[in-house]
Amino acid sequence: MASSDATVIDDMRRWLERAVIGLNLCPFAKAVHTKGQIHYAVSAATDAEALRQDLIRELKELLAHEASARDTTLLIAPKVLADFLEYNDFLGVANRVLRKMKLEGMVQIASFHPGFQFGGTDANDITNYTNRAPYPCLHLLREASIDRAVAAFPEAEAIFERNKATMEALGQNGWDALGVGKSPDEDPPK
Repeated sequence: MASSDATVIDDMRRWLERAVIGLNLCPFAKAVHTKGQIHYAVSAATDAEALRQDLIRELKELLAHEASARDTTLLIAPKVLADFLEYNDFLGVANRVLRKMKLEGMVQIASFHPGFQFGGTDANDITNYTNRAPYPCLHLLREASIDRAVAAFPEAEAIFERNKATMEALGQNGWDALGVGKSPDEDPPK
């Protein structure tokens, strides 16, 4: 069965609510989620070029809205970049798009992927799960919103270390118990 956009969005919302917000991996996520300021965009792309075009469209759409209506966008790519190294290479393309559109300093792209792996870690290291989402995802964030959130959260630089400690305490069994993966009836990305 092919992924439906609604199922993909439900999977991502469940991950956001149970892992990102539930474990407080990002102390800034709860407010925009509660206010309905997160836009979920499911890409139909099956290759990197189509995803690049979707990224351009979503960047324009994000900035066409007031932050109070759409503060951030999750561009989800369920049919492309299943391989983490290919996805990681695509992040370079995404950042070139930001430069070409002259959006550096206005928008930042955060990365989430089912196989996310920090440099220097083992693939099964539980700390990698801080950035593991059910599908490849580009999180488009307004820099002004990040600046406001960081100003309101003292010691924002400590978030990464706190998240590592949270994941180590949770462990693989605890993560699995959250039920934040892809719906079982969904096809894998190509």
